[in-house]
Amino acid sequence: MRDEGTGQDGKPVSRARSGTIGRRFPRTGTEPVTARSPLRLRLLLAAVFLPLLVAGCALFAVGATDAGPGDSPGRGPLILLSAVCGVLALTALLDLLVILRRLRRERGTAR
Repeated sequence: MRDEGTGQDGKPVSRARSGTIGRRFPRTGTEPVTARSPLRLRLLLAAVFLPLLVAGCALFAVGATDAGPGDSPGRGPLILLSAVCGVLALTALLDLLVILRRLRRERGTAR
Protein backbone atom coordinates (compact mmCIF):
# COMPACT_ATOMS: atom_id res chain seq x y z
CA MET A 1 0.00 0.00 0.00
CA ARG A 2 1.27 3.43 -0.96
CA ASP A 3 1.73 6.27 1.56
CA GLU A 4 -0.64 9.16 0.87
CA GLY A 5 2.26 11.63 1.26
CA THR A 6 4.09 10.16 -1.75
CA GLY A 7 3.29 10.17 -5.45
CA GLN A 8 3.21 7.28 -7.91
CA ASP A 9 7.01 7.26 -8.14
CA GLY A 10 7.53 7.27 -4.37
CA LYS A 11 8.72 10.88 -4.19
CA PRO A 12 7.13 13.20 -1.60
CA VAL A 13 4.15 15.18 -2.81
CA SER A 14 4.07 18.92 -2.16
CA ARG A 15 1.65 20.24 0.45
CA ALA A 16 -0.44 21.76 -2.31
CA ARG A 17 -1.42 18.23 -3.39
CA SER A 18 -0.85 16.14 -0.28
CA GLY A 19 -4.55 15.65 0.45
CA THR A 20 -5.84 14.83 -3.03
CA ILE A 21 -5.43 11.08 -2.63
CA GLY A 22 -6.80 9.28 0.39
CA ARG A 23 -8.89 12.19 1.58
CA ARG A 24 -10.75 11.45 4.82
CA PHE A 25 -13.69 13.71 4.11
CA PRO A 26 -15.02 14.73 0.71
CA ARG A 27 -14.62 18.36 -0.27
CA THR A 28 -17.67 20.51 0.39
CA GLY A 29 -16.72 23.00 -2.30
CA THR A 30 -16.40 25.94 0.07
CA GLU A 31 -12.68 25.63 0.85
CA PRO A 32 -9.91 26.55 -1.62
CA VAL A 33 -8.29 23.69 -3.50
CA THR A 34 -4.76 24.83 -2.62
CA ALA A 35 -5.40 25.69 1.05
CA ARG A 36 -2.36 25.01 3.19
CA SER A 37 -1.67 25.18 6.88
CA PRO A 38 1.21 27.50 7.85
CA LEU A 39 3.28 24.70 9.40
CA ARG A 40 6.37 26.80 10.14
CA LEU A 41 4.30 29.37 12.07
CA ARG A 42 2.50 26.60 13.97
CA LEU A 43 5.89 25.04 14.75
CA LEU A 44 7.19 28.35 16.10
CA LEU A 45 4.10 29.01 18.22
CA ALA A 46 4.04 25.49 19.65
CA ALA A 47 7.76 25.59 20.42
CA VAL A 48 7.45 28.97 22.18
CA PHE A 49 4.30 28.29 24.17
CA LEU A 50 5.01 24.70 25.26
CA PRO A 51 7.73 25.64 27.78
CA LEU A 52 5.73 28.69 28.93
CA LEU A 53 2.66 26.58 29.59
CA VAL A 54 4.65 23.90 31.40
CA ALA A 55 6.26 26.60 33.57
CA GLY A 56 2.84 28.14 34.25
CA CYS A 57 1.44 24.76 35.22
CA ALA A 58 4.30 24.16 37.64
CA LEU A 59 4.15 27.66 39.15
CA PHE A 60 0.40 27.52 39.71
CA ALA A 61 0.71 24.05 41.24
CA VAL A 62 3.43 25.25 43.63
CA GLY A 63 1.30 28.29 44.47
CA ALA A 64 -1.66 26.04 45.19
CA THR A 65 0.36 23.91 47.60
CA ASP A 66 1.64 27.02 49.43
CA ALA A 67 -1.77 28.74 49.61
CA GLY A 68 -3.12 29.20 53.11
CA PRO A 69 -6.77 29.34 54.19
CA GLY A 70 -7.05 33.15 53.97
CA ASP A 71 -4.87 33.77 50.91
CA SER A 72 -6.18 35.37 47.74
CA PRO A 73 -6.34 33.77 45.23
CA GLY A 74 -7.32 30.65 47.08
CA ARG A 75 -6.24 27.12 46.48
CA GLY A 76 -9.14 26.24 44.12
CA PRO A 77 -8.48 28.90 41.45
CA LEU A 78 -4.76 28.08 41.45
CA ILE A 79 -5.48 24.38 40.94
CA LEU A 80 -7.86 25.29 38.11
CA LEU A 81 -5.24 27.51 36.45
CA SER A 82 -2.65 24.76 36.82
CA ALA A 83 -5.00 22.24 35.18
CA VAL A 84 -5.80 24.63 32.31
CA CYS A 85 -2.09 25.25 31.70
CA GLY A 86 -1.47 21.49 31.77
CA VAL A 87 -4.19 20.79 29.20
CA LEU A 88 -2.93 23.59 26.94
CA ALA A 89 0.65 22.30 27.28
CA LEU A 90 -0.50 18.82 26.28
CA THR A 91 -2.32 20.31 23.28
CA ALA A 92 0.80 22.24 22.26
CA LEU A 93 2.91 19.07 22.58
CA LEU A 94 0.51 17.05 20.42
CA ASP A 95 0.40 19.85 17.83
CA LEU A 96 4.19 19.94 17.80
CA LEU A 97 4.34 16.19 17.15
CA VAL A 98 1.79 16.44 14.32
CA ILE A 99 3.66 19.34 12.73
CA LEU A 100 6.99 17.52 12.88
CA ARG A 101 5.42 14.40 11.34
CA ARG A 102 3.93 16.43 8.48
CA LEU A 103 7.18 18.28 7.81
CA ARG A 104 9.09 14.98 7.84
CA ARG A 105 6.57 13.51 5.38
CA GLU A 106 6.99 16.50 3.05
CA ARG A 107 10.76 16.16 3.07
CA GLY A 108 10.45 12.46 2.27
CA THR A 109 12.26 11.19 5.37
CA ALA A 110 9.20 9.42 6.79
CA ARG A 111 9.16 5.65 6.92
